[in-house]
Amino acid sequence: MTTESITALVLTAMFLGSVHTALGPDHYLPFAALARAGRWSLGKTLAVTMACGLGHVMSSVLIGLVGVAAGLAVAAVTPLEEARAPIATWALIGFGLTYGTWGLWRGIKGRRHVHPHVHDDGISHSHEHAHLKGHAHPHEKAAGSKKAVWLLFIVFVLGPCEPLIPLLMFPAATHSWAALALVTAVFGLTTLLTMAAIVTALWFGLGAIRLGPLERYSHALAGGALALSGLAVVTLGI
Repeated sequence: MTTESITALVLTAMFLGSVHTALGPDHYLPFAALARAGRWSLGKTLAVTMACGLGHVMSSVLIGLVGVAAGLAVAAVTPLEEARAPIATWALIGFGLTYGTWGLWRGIKGRRHVHPHVHDDGISHSHEHAHLKGHAHPHEKAAGSKKAVWLLFIVFVLGPCEPLIPLLMFPAATHSWAALALVTAVFGLTTLLTMAAIVTALWFGLGAIRLGPLERYSHALAGGALALSGLAVVTLGI
């Protein structure tokens, strides 16, 4: 391949990596929503984002490399990537609905209410309480957080990077392995950086929002955001 061809491929990889990520709310909204509900630090939020993003890209890279090794054309590999898309999208929607239902139950159980009490001496008083404990044990919170992260990671591994396959096949067809590695690295890095930038902006934006009495429903709202991001992909075809 010529230098001009490699340059054009690299610029295309940068463009597709950033646009593909920015147009898909499923690439960043789930992380921002879960971080807001779980009150994750920015460091943890970005670590989870990068891990899921890397799994997302690498799953498509592996499929592309298998296609290259088998001598398959783009037309033979692309249907496999396209078949993974609805699986990942509906998995995200299902995860969001399940998480949101749990969050709604948690919010309702955490609602504080008043019980009146009348003593034998005629003195009455009332006290306020919630059905959830006033605090959560650290290991219980960590366990719940890990489950959500692992489920999200699995969803992202299932999700394809459709624009990557043609980019891989072009240099592979000319046996330009250095160009193939460069294009893969540029696409992956651009995707991860775009995810990190948008998630960071949302982390600060959502963190500044005070929900007041609705704060106890933050997990339910996060689940709804996950499901809506998946539905956006289905309805808009992005």
